[in-house]
Amino acid sequence: MLAGIDSGPIIVGAYTDGSGGVCPMLAAHRRGGRTSLASFARAWDRYTEAQSTRRATQRELRTLGAMLEASLWYEPDRGDLDRAVAELRERGLERPKRDTGERDRSRELRRRPGWAWLRVFRRLDDWQAALAQAEEQQADQSAARLGVGERTPERV
Repeated sequence: MLAGIDSGPIIVGAYTDGSGGVCPMLAAHRRGGRTSLASFARAWDRYTEAQSTRRATQRELRTLGAMLEASLWYEPDRGDLDRAVAELRERGLERPKRDTGERDRSRELRRRPGWAWLRVFRRLDDWQAALAQAEEQQADQSAARLGVGERTPERV
C-alpha cells in the first residue's frame, strides 16, 4: 500500500474516480497487495470525512503513510508470556495428558471410506437417516447378544 499511495493520484469517497484516481486499497492491489478489507475503506472514508469523491490531500496521504509505516514496525509485547511458557517447559510442568481409555484407531480406519471422528451433516434429513440407521444397527446388535429375532430400535 505504501508503494501504491506514492505511485499515483489517491482519492477518497470511491473506488475510482474515472480520471485515474484510485482508493488506497486499489492502488495496493495494482502493485501486488492482496487485501480485501472493506473495513479499511470505511475507516479511510470516515477519517477523510468524505462526502463525495475527491482527491486526497497531502496531509491525509502523509498521515496514511505514517500509520502504515508504524504498523510495519509494531511488535506486540509478548515478552512476559513467552518467558512464562519457556519456564514451564524448562521445568517440565506441562499438563500431562490424561488417559481417557480411548484408543487411537485412525491408522486402522484410515482407508475405510466415509470414516471420520466426526461426521458433519448439512441437512436435517441426512442426520435423521443416519440416526435411524445407527439405531437399527444398535437394535440388531442387542438382539444378537440376547439371541432374539427382530426387535424395535432402542433410544440411547
